[in-house]
Amino acid sequence: MSEYQYYEFTAVDRPLTGRERAELRSLSTRADITATSFVNTYEWGNFKGDPRTLMERYFDAHLYLANWGTRQLMLRLPKHVLDPATVAQYCQGDSAAMWTAGTHVIIDLHDGDEDGVDEWELDGHGLLTSIIPVRASLAAGDLRLLYLAWLRCVQSEDIADDEPEPPVPAGLGALDAPLTAAAEFLRIDPDLIAAAAAGSTPDASGEPTAAQLRTWVIGLPARDKDTILTDLITSGDSHLRNRLLRRYRDAHRTDTPAPAALRTAGKLLATAADLRAQRERRDAEQRERDRIRRERSAATARQRHLDTLAVDQPAAWQRVDELIATKRPREYDSAVQLLVDLRDLAERDGDSGLFQQRLTELRAVHARKPSLLERLNLAGLDT
Repeated sequence: MSEYQYYEFTAVDRPLTGRERAELRSLSTRADITATSFVNTYEWGNFKGDPRTLMERYFDAHLYLANWGTRQLMLRLPKHVLDPATVAQYCQGDSAAMWTAGTHVIIDLHDGDEDGVDEWELDGHGLLTSIIPVRASLAAGDLRLLYLAWLRCVQSEDIADDEPEPPVPAGLGALDAPLTAAAEFLRIDPDLIAAAAAGSTPDASGEPTAAQLRTWVIGLPARDKDTILTDLITSGDSHLRNRLLRRYRDAHRTDTPAPAALRTAGKLLATAADLRAQRERRDAEQRERDRIRRERSAATARQRHLDTLAVDQPAAWQRVDELIATKRPREYDSAVQLLVDLRDLAERDGDSGLFQQRLTELRAVHARKPSLLERLNLAGLDT
């Protein structure tokens, strides 16, 4: 069975120059390269480039997927919109690492679990598109992706059980679509996320309303407003909006502040195990309720069918004779099913003796039809 490796890189803050595209082409003759992306799929061989180097030089996001289980997500952001010290609080292991390169900080999220993985039917196209909005949210001060990265380290046992959790962002219990896509791509345990969400305030750090922003802007000092307008006109900073949103969030942040209230990695894992056990128990109970409901529904339908059959049993026996007379295997099957119905009806109504008598007569008449007799025996219609 062939291998599958998918590489995708995306430039967000600025397009690639012609020279840069030529440099990338030297790494692969068959990659799809545009002014903002580099995409390649391998079913044999390996990519000659170094994703780390490409992120430092050219790109703002990278996704890697292999059918033996490895998954990787990288994001690059300017230091002036994402403080490396903040990132370092959350990226503490092999599953979530960070480094700085020039004016940027780069986050490397990794799931290398190859045990028990069966992912031969994979397609990486579209995955990065569904995840990449988390980059803008992160630049705007939404730290939930960083906390998910820390949970990935906890799940991978990169972090000691007694290690306290970093500040808990608001809104872990209400992940938006891009964050959900990122968590699913990195295979972060939903029960672990649920355990962590119990310590997160319900006010998600999503987009503030226009009214909230208007009130905040009105209250800013005049000098700050002048700086914002000047930057808007002159700086060409693609992250200006995100910087302002981050400033708003910093002023209204509700992340868990008290160290005494913070939990440890081991405590979160234990809570996740309890939640998993409770969920599995609920699921089992629901499956049992569903099974009972299906059986009751089937039994009711069966009784209605037998009631209909009881209206004219002679016609049913005649139909059995007609089906057997065709000497066709498919019709034999229909005749046997009808006989089973007649047997069940007789047992229900206390006429089993009469049914057995007629069945004995039928078997005697058709004693030279081994195919029919075999079907009768398999259906339990023997004498």
